[in-house]
Amino acid sequence: MSIRTILVDDEPLAIQGLELRLAAHDDVEIIAKCQNGREAISAIKTHKPDLVFLDIQMPGFDGFSVVQGLMDVEPPLFVFVTAYSDHAIRAFEAQATDYLMKPVEEARLADTLDRVRQRLSERQSVGEAEKLKEVLAEHAPQAAAEIGDGGDSVNASRFEKMINIKDRGQIFRVDVDTIERIDAAGDYMCIYTGDNTLILRETMKDLEKRLDPRRFQRIHRSTIVNLDLVKQVKPHTNGECFLVLDSGASVKVSRSYRDVVARFVH
Repeated sequence: MSIRTILVDDEPLAIQGLELRLAAHDDVEIIAKCQNGREAISAIKTHKPDLVFLDIQMPGFDGFSVVQGLMDVEPPLFVFVTAYSDHAIRAFEAQATDYLMKPVEEARLADTLDRVRQRLSERQSVGEAEKLKEVLAEHAPQAAAEIGDGGDSVNASRFEKMINIKDRGQIFRVDVDTIERIDAAGDYMCIYTGDNTLILRETMKDLEKRLDPRRFQRIHRSTIVNLDLVKQVKPHTNGECFLVLDSGASVKVSRSYRDVVARFVH
């Protein structure tokens, strides 16, 4: 699969250097080069690329403004490229696929492209599943309903595998497989990974949408657990019970969510 790519930088030498390094990757096809933010927005809307390497600090219309200017279209994947490390946190907050420092190192670029390929593969899987549903909805409604129930493996690809968490001035990339439980505190989430606790500013409702519900279930109004890391169920009074997790932590399941416990009873 060809990765249709646009390069954006106000420095021609920077574009040439990145173009030279990308030439070593046969699946990367550079379809446009832009020297400012306004050109970039126009080119992205016209060519609909898979990937954009985007300089952050440009005169007039910076890289973040480019991302904001594309809110009305399906955005490509963005990799921010800059000489200034203090932009890293804003780049991840803008949901960048990655962040590269100038001059771009070949090994670091290769890692970035591996991440891009994975993201594009996940997008393609979801897109193909949606097309299949449309065909089935017309020709085999019953089969379409079965696929649409959320239990198929293709749907799982739309959920997050890594979550970026800004905590104490740093960016932590957390593998969702390591998340044991999540506790809500207003608009903040306490993310427990067994050996670490991180604070994420996000509502529980929004975070739930990013996690696979077959694994991450709410057991209390303010608690989500990773069902794969439950090692014991301990009954309690009044229809409540406790789940003992791999770390040894014990969390209460309220009566409103006792159907979750049924998953462990065979």
